[in-house]
Amino acid sequence: MSGQHIGSEPTLPYLSPQLTGQKLLVGANFASAGIGILNDTGIQFVGILRMFQQFALFEQYQQRLTAEVGAAQAKRIVNGALVLMTLGGNDFVNNYFLTPVSARSRQFTVPQYCRYLITEYRKILTRLYELGARRVLVTGTGPLGCVPSQLATRSSNGECVPELQQAAQIFNPLLVQMTTEINSQVGSDVFVAVNAFQMNMNFITDPQRFGFVTSKIACCGQGRFNGVGLCTSVSNLCPNRDTYTFWDPYHPSQRALGFIVQDIFSGTSDIMTPMNLSTIMAVDSNIY
Repeated sequence: MSGQHIGSEPTLPYLSPQLTGQKLLVGANFASAGIGILNDTGIQFVGILRMFQQFALFEQYQQRLTAEVGAAQAKRIVNGALVLMTLGGNDFVNNYFLTPVSARSRQFTVPQYCRYLITEYRKILTRLYELGARRVLVTGTGPLGCVPSQLATRSSNGECVPELQQAAQIFNPLLVQMTTEINSQVGSDVFVAVNAFQMNMNFITDPQRFGFVTSKIACCGQGRFNGVGLCTSVSNLCPNRDTYTFWDPYHPSQRALGFIVQDIFSGTSDIMTPMNLSTIMAVDSNIY
């Protein structure tokens, strides 16, 4: 969506048969739903591409790009690209907090687990840097305790679930600290921490101010708060998705994402560290 905002055409999924020739120059989407920082996150999902597999595909992409435009130009494209990394949320909701007692929750307290995740995430971001990424937006986890799926299963009357909220509030500052440390090691502002927690909390706490009717009930789903299961043909569907902050039990609606994109573009340093995207683009237009 921020791709649209900066006027570039949407990136195709890397495994799309249409991603050939000149399309390779636009970029590619390597994302895979349900994965995490840890390889044991999302084991309940079949056929997902874990981080090490995504990196293998990213290397393959660079080889194909080199074949198309030559090594020097391929390197320039990769170095000049904007990369978005969104990891961490699943390591909580689809791992640590997945069952009343999970293997990871027996192994770690929440603060220990957050520190362990950050250690592993640092390795991932370092690998990304080695593979040529030089402008990377790294989103922290959103307000995990406020999504309809958690309200449906863990809250008595729709209040955000404290233990998930606390986990996010421990993890996110550690993420900012870690990205700042890598930047000082490499001597450049490569990694930009995106405070997705605060961005989402703005419209979750005061939906009316943003023109939403509710921030608790999903537009598409079943059960309490429409927070049970996935959005399928048997789900309840709201009449107007633009008045809901959540599209399904887990994800913000398109309109809610629009506010997040605005924040990424022009947010102040407390939500975009060390700078927002409009600043990055102004700086990079002078370099490339």
